[in-house]
Amino acid sequence: MKSVLITGAYGGMGRKTAEHLRDSGYLVFALDKTVGAPEPGIIPVEADVTDEASILAAYNQVLATTDSLYAIVHFAGIYMLDSLVEMEGEHFSRMFEINVFGAYRINKTFLPLLKKGSRILITTSELAPLDPLPFTGLYAITKSTLDKYAYSLRMELQLLGISVSVLRAGAVDTDMIGASTRALDDFCSGTALYSCNADRFKKIVDGVEARRIPPEKLARKAGKIVKAKSPRFAYSINRNPLLLLLNALPKRLQLWIIRKIL
Repeated sequence: MKSVLITGAYGGMGRKTAEHLRDSGYLVFALDKTVGAPEPGIIPVEADVTDEASILAAYNQVLATTDSLYAIVHFAGIYMLDSLVEMEGEHFSRMFEINVFGAYRINKTFLPLLKKGSRILITTSELAPLDPLPFTGLYAITKSTLDKYAYSLRMELQLLGISVSVLRAGAVDTDMIGASTRALDDFCSGTALYSCNADRFKKIVDGVEARRIPPEKLARKAGKIVKAKSPRFAYSINRNPLLLLLNALPKRLQLWIIRKIL
């Protein structure tokens, strides 16, 4: 039986992917900061991706069961919406600690368990290859960084016979949507610089997030990538056509449109 490690495995996307891969015949190591009870085919692994000692303990737990992983699937991440000139420095750092450095730490620590033919799948965002929008800048920056990190990692690990791919997902119907709404409400009520603009932006975000897919659909997509004989680098699901259209315009026109809208 092949084994896979999933980070963020008790969130909406991670949980459904863990169940999907378990049902497909994989042994799933479900890593998260808060985990549930063991289940048939799913072994909980409690770890904090910002803590190297915690990750090492998780590695030793997995190693006690298997000496190889067929895949690492990354879902661990947080969302934040704020102004780049108003947010607290610790919030800026925390986004990178979890969204970028978390993936780096997991891959580095668990690399000894990856053999030729193994694969790493990193969930980034539909925003990763696009120009950032106002107030989503930090989230987009971390996901763009993660996307570039993944490609650099693919360049290196191909020499070891290990594949690296990204899944650029649009809005998925999980608790992250609720977190996004709360973050936007907090920003709109707390910003001292963009009060009028923030209310208008909230209507835009609500419209974008209304076009969401169930986590089961994303889980099936992730499963297909994991099972692919020769995974390509980038996969997309539920990308928003309005965002794609905006990004296709010249940057000066993009800036003008945002000024007019907000």
